Amino acid sequence: MEEKNKQGEFLQWLIGTGDLLILNLLFFAIYHKLKDFTGVNLYNLKEITLLLNFCYFFALYFVPIRLHRSVVFLEKIVQRSFTLITTQTILFATCIDFLKQGTHLLMFFAIYYVVMSVSFTIWRVLIRIIIKEYRRRGFNSKNIIIIGAGKNGMELFRVIKTDLSYGFNVLGFFDDNKRLKDILPNYLGRIDEMSAYVANHDVDEIYCTIPGTNSDKISDLLLFAEKNMIRFYIIPEFYRNVKKSMVLDFLESVPLLSPRNEPLQSPYNRFLKRTFDIIFSLIALIAIYPWLYIIAGILIKISSKGPILFKQKRTGIYGHVFECYKFRTMKMNEDADVIQAVKDDPRTTKIGSFLRHTNLDEFPQFVNVLLGDMSVVGPRPHMLKHTELYSKLIDKYMVRHLVKPGITGWAQIMGYRGETRTLEQMEGRVKRDVWYLENWSFFLDLKIIFVTVVNMFKGEKNAY
Repeated sequence: MEEKNKQGEFLQWLIGTGDLLILNLLFFAIYHKLKDFTGVNLYNLKEITLLLNFCYFFALYFVPIRLHRSVVFLEKIVQRSFTLITTQTILFATCIDFLKQGTHLLMFFAIYYVVMSVSFTIWRVLIRIIIKEYRRRGFNSKNIIIIGAGKNGMELFRVIKTDLSYGFNVLGFFDDNKRLKDILPNYLGRIDEMSAYVANHDVDEIYCTIPGTNSDKISDLLLFAEKNMIRFYIIPEFYRNVKKSMVLDFLESVPLLSPRNEPLQSPYNRFLKRTFDIIFSLIALIAIYPWLYIIAGILIKISSKGPILFKQKRTGIYGHVFECYKFRTMKMNEDADVIQAVKDDPRTTKIGSFLRHTNLDEFPQFVNVLLGDMSVVGPRPHMLKHTELYSKLIDKYMVRHLVKPGITGWAQIMGYRGETRTLEQMEGRVKRDVWYLENWSFFLDLKIIFVTVVNMFKGEKNAY
């Protein structure tokens, strides 16, 4: 076990050393490249280099290295790389400016930030790929045993064996059902035989999957693991029925399990998202909306009688009803609040078809964003009749209303846009809406916006 811990520490040092090499080499490369072109000048380069590295270590305190862990998602690597460089750059630039250690620094720090963000992201994604391949070949793996060969134990075994890059080597199972000896090739014995096995084998971690009714047995196993300095993990019995990640919190010493993680419960994240919404919607409304309203408005008026904007009551956050704005894409009809638009809908005008196909019909919703009823990114708001209908048919339908609805969303860029002909299609949309609120990040929002803009130019087959 000690050897494996040293390997883990070595990986952290390796990543940190790579960070420092990239940080210093690119800093000097950018500085010398820009010195003659922009007039940037830094005094006392030796002291500034020390300051550069100090700011990195200070930023590392807030965004520690986690690439060596068993499970790390690609999106989190990108997010943490940007967060680290953003923190480091702000600290470094603030110190340089406060100490008056240079001139013409604005262009330098802008280019430095962009280059460092991209370089760090690429470097850390590459090193993560290398670590996964290293573990897939059997190196730096942890030896584990599983207590209990029931459904949860077998599910854990399946997940580990599916991806060897997690870095786990399952030595076998301990279970009091001796009949498993003829079924499981890696059955190691009864649970009370585990201590003798551990005494003669290198075991790093114990995973307990036996039912909670065996509380005394679980307590003995935990005590044994702690006495032998082996990390101990419990898979709760209810996991067989609730197969999703749970969030652990505490009320003093009482553990509380929540069925989902909600990043937007954090005041900081809500502030960040709302600030972005206001800035982005203001830019869109000032730069694009006036002339788009005039051009689209004239064409809408020519195509059919009625107002330029279509207003419809829709369901917002926590079930709050609000008026959602769109460019009118249909002839005036009594079924607008009841019947969803379908392919080749006779109610849709020619200009309306174009607006829908390019997503431009949603542009007035930036007003809703500014008013606070919507966000730029989030689950699409549905008609009140749809909310009433699907909330009875789909268990998790109302969960999507724990965040503000959006102009675009994760479900939409994943192909769940437009008409929902079947219950399965709506279930697919709801599943992705719930995934979004459980996995929100600022960079996920940026990704969704980018893909949406690309799709606007490509056109979407489901937009009608």
